[in-house]
Amino acid sequence: MADESEFRFYRYNPSLAANVVFIVLFAALSAGHLFQLIKRRTWYFIPFLIGCLFETFGYVARVASSTETPNWTLTPFIIQTLLILLAPALYAASIYMVLGRLIRLLDAHQHSLIRTNWLTKIFVLGDVLSFLTQSAGGGLLANATTASAQSTGKNVVLAGLGIQVIFFGLFILTTIVFHYRISKDPTARSLSVTTPWRLLVVALYFSSTLVMVRSVFRMVEYGMGNDGVLMRGEVWLFVFDGVLMMAVSAVFLWWYPGGILVGYKGMGDGREEGFAMVGEAGEGGVSMDERDRGKISRRWI
Repeated sequence: MADESEFRFYRYNPSLAANVVFIVLFAALSAGHLFQLIKRRTWYFIPFLIGCLFETFGYVARVASSTETPNWTLTPFIIQTLLILLAPALYAASIYMVLGRLIRLLDAHQHSLIRTNWLTKIFVLGDVLSFLTQSAGGGLLANATTASAQSTGKNVVLAGLGIQVIFFGLFILTTIVFHYRISKDPTARSLSVTTPWRLLVVALYFSSTLVMVRSVFRMVEYGMGNDGVLMRGEVWLFVFDGVLMMAVSAVFLWWYPGGILVGYKGMGDGREEGFAMVGEAGEGGVSMDERDRGKISRRWI
């Protein structure tokens, strides 16, 4: 009889059909984000797109594992472990940048809990630290051959997830404070902007909550160990990771920031006045040809 405390790649037989479904859905979402990124020139959403691709290829690796049951090999297991574990950190990098651009668009720098020229830097720095820590822990855990190595890898992953939870918690708090303040004391620009920026606030709440739930789930999962109940059923991964990240991908495709944050580049960083350009060739920018032809209207917002 096998030792239940012994490390195993999987405590269940990965489902071929279910993982194929996730591949198809994440691939479709990736294609949608690629189209929007190129169309809107929202280069700050490149990490988000890479996160979608991580999810897609993570489930491709799980399909490969499902065809090897019960003699799983190391490479597909490592790929699916790392890509699915790290994808939300890439989502987070772009989500953090959305709030900073929204504050600039609405000229609401005074309502930010953190000074806007530091806001994105702080959160992205925390995200990078979380990403690197989880990468290191995932690599150690995937290659662990002893109980000591397994414990070390698990603890490093937990540290990385803990960093993610802390920074996302601070981000949610910053978003709540900003939303409360601008609701109580609207800026002139927030009242005249024609794009549905409030929907973007809803998208930030929704996505942040889902990423937080997913990160807490992964912390509990890794904390319980390789033989824990959450590692024994594939359904837990599907429900509390795959479905949640799919929902985050979908909501930002439906309410794509590039179609809402129009003209934020003209707003400065809160230390000077600026104006929005209506009729930009790309998200947040202005076409030189249009400017030369005098076809751009300027509106203070």
